[in-house]
Amino acid sequence: MTLLDAPPFNERRARTIRAVSIAAVVLVCATFFGTILYTLDFPWQLWNWPSDHRVNVFLGDVQSQNWNKAYGEWNNDPNWQQHPDRYKMYDIHSFMRDWGPQSDYGQIKSHKIVVAKRVGNGVVMGVDINGGSTPIFLRVDDASKEIGFSPIELYVGP
Repeated sequence: MTLLDAPPFNERRARTIRAVSIAAVVLVCATFFGTILYTLDFPWQLWNWPSDHRVNVFLGDVQSQNWNKAYGEWNNDPNWQQHPDRYKMYDIHSFMRDWGPQSDYGQIKSHKIVVAKRVGNGVVMGVDINGGSTPIFLRVDDASKEIGFSPIELYVGP
């Protein structure tokens, strides 16, 4: 077969090859950049948003001194007053010692989530309270959506 005996140009086949090639390049680039963003663990990651929102709502209730609603957010049970027996391990009095105006933080006037990372079956986040130098670490469980103190502390940076 010589150059003059080449088969006729197939426009449909050329378009298909071009489309598949472009899709493959886009897929490889998206996978590459997605992997980089996932490993860098930026604070604006959206996959932690539900847990971040839950903690923001909880701390907003604490700031407004709406203790009953805040305790309900902590336990993910807005009707906790109807069955306080379930929460004997960490009752409202213990909650008030930790979060009330007489707590170690005093009256909470501001908060900011400075770091959040998925650890195990929940999200651990460092929350800066009242502009303090050391964040408090809270954890939101994926299954129960309860907020609790985290035994794990994340690296915040210098």
